[in-house]
Amino acid sequence: MSIVCTSLSFSWPDDTPVFDDLTVAVPAGRTGLVAANGTGKSTLLRLIAGELRPTGGSITVAGLLGYLPQHLPFAAGQTVAEVLGVERIIAALHAIESGDAAEEHFSTVGTDWDIEERTRAELDRLGLAGIGLDRPLGTLSGGQVISLGLAGQLLRRPDVLLLDEPTNNLDGPARDRLTEVLRGWSGTLLVVSHDRTLLDGMDRIAALEHGRIRWYGGNFTAYEEARAVERDVVERQVRTAEQDLKRQKREAQQARERSARRASTAARNLGDAGLARIVAGGLKRDAQVSAGRLADTQADRVGEARARLDQASRAARQDDKITLELPGTAVPAGRTVFHGERLQISYDGKPVFAAPGVDLIIRGPERIALTGPNGAGKSTLLRMILERPAAHRVAYLSQRLDLLDPERTVAENLTAWAPALPDAERMNLLARFLFRGARAHLPVRVLSGGERLRATLACVLFAEPAPQLLLLDEPTNNLDLDSVGQLEAALAAYRGAFVVVSHDERFLTEIGITRHLHLSTGHLTAQ
Repeated sequence: MSIVCTSLSFSWPDDTPVFDDLTVAVPAGRTGLVAANGTGKSTLLRLIAGELRPTGGSITVAGLLGYLPQHLPFAAGQTVAEVLGVERIIAALHAIESGDAAEEHFSTVGTDWDIEERTRAELDRLGLAGIGLDRPLGTLSGGQVISLGLAGQLLRRPDVLLLDEPTNNLDGPARDRLTEVLRGWSGTLLVVSHDRTLLDGMDRIAALEHGRIRWYGGNFTAYEEARAVERDVVERQVRTAEQDLKRQKREAQQARERSARRASTAARNLGDAGLARIVAGGLKRDAQVSAGRLADTQADRVGEARARLDQASRAARQDDKITLELPGTAVPAGRTVFHGERLQISYDGKPVFAAPGVDLIIRGPERIALTGPNGAGKSTLLRMILERPAAHRVAYLSQRLDLLDPERTVAENLTAWAPALPDAERMNLLARFLFRGARAHLPVRVLSGGERLRATLACVLFAEPAPQLLLLDEPTNNLDLDSVGQLEAALAAYRGAFVVVSHDERFLTEIGITRHLHLSTGHLTAQ
């Protein structure tokens, strides 16, 4: 039960390379695969699963393979039984039970005489106990669909299981059940995830960097500790390289000054000695050659010192963090930024919230976590806050991050949101959001998920006027771990009120939540 990739290469049809001569062996046990967005995590899983064909090398999977992609290819009209892949077996069982002894029914059933019991047990284990096998997929929430897809893979009893962001759209209880299921996994598990709680249940972490895998023993907390040590080393290397460059420049200047003094002294001495002009000229040329060699040596040393500084600085920039000051977003303590009473909305004639509706008051720089099961109406409540006539200086970041014009560049989008900002200040601001140089002039449509989040934050947080109430709907979905850290840094600098819908408990802890609200069965309650 293992995965072995040997000299694996892959490029997209436009010849954009993803992997080149990658060799890696994933052993039995639980492995978390982490990397920045766009580096090939999902692509590697698709290659292992056979969805993509490598352009070079080979992939070997020992045992039956199960694969749960990030975006499930299910149609709304499919039934639960069809998604689970058990509809034909169950239909054959029912036919046999009704007296139809056709051979094809027995062939379809094979050894799966307990399929209905196993299916119900798997659904129960993943929190889907009340869902009928004939229920259409379109009536389920996004989180229920993810759990259903996982149940389908587990029913196949795979030896090797690949999971791509399995906790996206899962509520807290569903995440807990998934973690419990994986804790008892006895085969080979490879998980792509930004969920730090889930990754803390792994046996090892595989970090995909520059097309190569670096292994870290232990769970994600141990990985973070190891990376912190590495960052400290890199920062020391930067400081040492900076000092070395300054020293080499100083020594080069001192060498030039000594050479100039010697040349001046030699010229006077030659004149005093009364040497023939041809002899004096030869000595002068020798001195100039010697000075030139010394200058070349010093230039080489300065160049080498500069190269060491550049290398150390590039390594340090891989862990760049956002640093901000946002005084324009400040809200005085006690000021009411939103007041809603008996908020209610109906879909297909059915009210979302229990009568007479929900009441919500947001005062001062509150940091509110809005939690609840999938389908409870959390996103609906955020949109209602945004659309209230009294709402002003409110910004809403949806899960789709669709606020910006995809055809405009990052800089052009910021100009639209903050037209009074001077050009130099605008570029400096984008650099603080890690859009340096040419990156600031890329169209938004080509950005990765983490880059799009940073661009959206730059525009929203420095909009004119700046928002005093921020609404965030599952902001960490589809973000890599570096991007989650950058979001945490931006929210730490934000001085207004915000309401965030998230099932990521670690993220909620990091951003300093001051108030917890829970929405369930139509009721909004404090926790």
